[in-house]
Amino acid sequence: METGIIIIGVVVLLLIASIFLLGLIKPKKKEKVATRIKKKKLDKPQILKEANRRLAQNPNDVEALFMLAELYFDEQEWEKALKLYENLNRLGETNSEIDVFEVSKRIGLCCYRLGKNDDAYKAFTIAKTGKPDDFEINYNLGVLEYMKKNYEKALPLLKQAYAANNEHIMSLRFLGLCLFKVKQYREALSIIKKVLEQQPDDKESLFAMGECFYENNQMDQALRILSHLRVDPDFGPAAALFSGTIYMNQRQYKKAIVDFEIGLKHKTIAPEILVELKYRMAVAYLQESEISRAVQLLHEVMQIAPGYKDVEALYNRYKELNSNHNLQVYLLSPVSEFINLCKKIITYLYSGAKIKINDIYAQQSEFVDIFIEVETPKWADFVLIRFIRSSGVTGEFLVRDLNTRMKDMKAGRGLCISAGQFSEEAQKFVEVRLIDLYSKDKLMKILTSIDTKIRGTLAD
Repeated sequence: METGIIIIGVVVLLLIASIFLLGLIKPKKKEKVATRIKKKKLDKPQILKEANRRLAQNPNDVEALFMLAELYFDEQEWEKALKLYENLNRLGETNSEIDVFEVSKRIGLCCYRLGKNDDAYKAFTIAKTGKPDDFEINYNLGVLEYMKKNYEKALPLLKQAYAANNEHIMSLRFLGLCLFKVKQYREALSIIKKVLEQQPDDKESLFAMGECFYENNQMDQALRILSHLRVDPDFGPAAALFSGTIYMNQRQYKKAIVDFEIGLKHKTIAPEILVELKYRMAVAYLQESEISRAVQLLHEVMQIAPGYKDVEALYNRYKELNSNHNLQVYLLSPVSEFINLCKKIITYLYSGAKIKINDIYAQQSEFVDIFIEVETPKWADFVLIRFIRSSGVTGEFLVRDLNTRMKDMKAGRGLCISAGQFSEEAQKFVEVRLIDLYSKDKLMKILTSIDTKIRGTLAD
């Protein structure tokens, strides 16, 4: 009995020991073909000899195919490598030795270097499903999304890539540019500064920095960079547009015109940049009262981009101004020149009469009141004339205000002259009052009749 118990105990112990040993001895995991090849240290002639020998016996020998593919990839023979990786990708559908995600990544890298961006994008997308944290996959997918202007999609990919390898300068570069494109200017600026410390000749990053400074209202820094880039063949037109715009906003129109001219001298200019350069240059010329140059540029913009902004309205308005110097003076010149023109108009209106100017009042650039004493052989009176510097519609308010001033100054008659039109209310207001309204038609006849070469003045 005791012997039987001892035997049973020994059997149980042997079973337990067997189970324990079986647990320790695991079946050897089959290595992927890429891993096996990396362990083999062969030079190029050896690889070619062995691979060709094996492929002659079996065209689908995955280890031989992978050896050749890696060789061609390292040699940057992308077409040859791509064909082999595509073959391996096909075989990977039924062969567990092939890491299909690694092969897909290699296909993506080959396609990218061959300029087949759509095929590269597909391959990297497949590779990412199996290797979501892989640096090369995320970086290249991010760059491809950036190139497709899908900046919102590119941003998280580039962040992942940079997190995986923060020493890779191109990851940092595209991350900064991507942040710039999604208008995160402060974040972009801090990153782009780091990029330019290592790559000071990176013109795209430099331009982005200039625009970041512009968007952050740091105009001096923006001008320093953008002015430097004005002559660059790639970024010059856009840089000149930005620097000129900064000067425009500062009302330094002559400097703005210089920058726009530099931008327009480039041989290659993007259509949207070309139109905007001409448009803003025209506006700058208008501010400098150089009407003929402005009209010419506005006409060019109309030819390139019909319906662009308010170009047609500006052209129609200033084309007429360009044909009549006196109208330019009336609407655009400094107040002193405008008053001299008003005196000429008075001389024309009361030709042959004795005129004495008693008072001149200028309401900034809005209008000028001239109070005169007129004596003719038939009548004599005090007249208050209001010259309104507008080509729009003059309402009742300015006419009613003129009537009030006439009473204060004891003027017997009033005259209101405008380069535009008068509203119905204004016309009704003067029906029972000694005020005459001269709208644009009457004014144009007077201005056309005045000899601009004679600069006679009235006696005070």
